[in-house]
Amino acid sequence: QVQLVESGGGLVQAGGSLRLSCAASGSIFSINAMGWYRQAPGKQRELVVLITSRGSTNYAASVKGRFTISRDKAKSTVYLQMNSLIPEDTAVYYCKAILGTMDGIEYNYWGQGTQVTVSL
Repeated sequence: QVQLVESGGGLVQAGGSLRLSCAASGSIFSINAMGWYRQAPGKQRELVVLITSRGSTNYAASVKGRFTISRDKAKSTVYLQMNSLIPEDTAVYYCKAILGTMDGIEYNYWGQGTQVTVSL
């Protein structure tokens, strides 16, 4: 069993900052990548940023320069620092982990989601 526990969402005014965290726990052989997706009302879930086990990152164009992902490998935790927030960032943010097995198979795991609301 693998669990992803997210925290840090909330309500913030435009221009403000929030920091999300996501901790993975359970039966983990390897973490191949972790990161964040988001889903706004009436829209599809979209990538925000992923970080691979080697430290490579892939940011959505809409958040580049404003959001920063970091990680604590020892704690199997990733963080998302969100600065200069705008109302369009309002969404449920989901943590995603791509975990590998000894056999080289990858599985996707999702957190329960945390609401981020940016007001004018």
